[in-house]
Amino acid sequence: MPLLVDCSNCKTPLQLPSGATSIRCAICRAITRIADPRSAPSFPSNSYYPTPTYTHTHTPTHNRPTLPSSYYGAPTTPAVGRKKAVIIGICYNNTRYKLKGCINDAKCMKYLLINRFKFPENEILMLTEEERDPYRIPTKQNIRMAMAWLVAGCRAGDSLVFHYSGHGSQQRDYDGDEVDGKDETLCPLDFETNGMIVDDEINDTIVKPIPRGAKLHAIIDACHSGTMLDLPFLCRMNGSGQYVWEDHRPRSGRWKGTSGGEVISFSGCDDNQTSADTSALSQVTSTGAMTYCFIQAIERGQASTYGNVLNAMRSAIRNVNSSSGGGGAGGSAVTSLLSMLLNGGSGVGLKQEPQLTANEAFDVYTKPFSL
Repeated sequence: MPLLVDCSNCKTPLQLPSGATSIRCAICRAITRIADPRSAPSFPSNSYYPTPTYTHTHTPTHNRPTLPSSYYGAPTTPAVGRKKAVIIGICYNNTRYKLKGCINDAKCMKYLLINRFKFPENEILMLTEEERDPYRIPTKQNIRMAMAWLVAGCRAGDSLVFHYSGHGSQQRDYDGDEVDGKDETLCPLDFETNGMIVDDEINDTIVKPIPRGAKLHAIIDACHSGTMLDLPFLCRMNGSGQYVWEDHRPRSGRWKGTSGGEVISFSGCDDNQTSADTSALSQVTSTGAMTYCFIQAIERGQASTYGNVLNAMRSAIRNVNSSSGGGGAGGSAVTSLLSMLLNGGSGVGLKQEPQLTANEAFDVYTKPFSL
């Protein structure tokens, strides 16, 4: 079976075909030669992502490799204050798990980042089924490479965004770090053959490396996505906007925070809920309900603070439920998809509550929102 090796130049994990003795990196284009492919390390490497013990003041350091800040030879952006994003939209065309709005979500998010938040287009990596570059098809290995590219070389002043629109699911937690006994998962295009991406790996890859002075925002429009980044704190908010921070740090003491930086995630629903792929909000085309409401909150000037963004998103979904009594529900998780498809989304309300998680608790109504 294929093995994973680190690129000799940028350290991005690469999938080595069986029997091959060399491979060219899709990101930095360097050639890595392998004397004996059987000695190649598996992903992720423990030496690549140390696991320190959690304390509020502990700031572990990581000797991260430096990747070119652009993808495929585009002009390099200055190292200080860079803005980089990975945007993933998967519709699972020609499968029984097909969704309609996820690529629309990806395109809308790219437009928002470029025009509202001034992200350079050459620092946005899009993975959708419409891409012609084989390394930008949202397979499991390509998503892993994209996540590694996003955080590589991250330093103080950088602002990173990770957006995912597609199926999410759950599986049994085997290492005892989940309160509910379940790990959350992303479903790549090839998840049926190559498996899902577990929240533990997502945390290891894009949360732990964020250094002091840098920030990462994740926008996860998927089912069972409440704690998809395995962040230590979840903002539990009621219908009136009152909130408390739940402590989700593992009892085992496993490190789930950052290397001193800031990570905040908006997700489509709680871990035990499903997220909708629907036309009930836009009235024109199918979108992920969460992505649509997130962008709408920003465009309508309802994003001055993190609390305001979360409230606006939840209100928009509640308004759909109260005014129309239903919407599409094509974005259900793999575990419940077939029953939802049988219902066709007809008369099914948007039974989801967007969530906010973070590596540290903060006052959601005073902290300004910014990407």
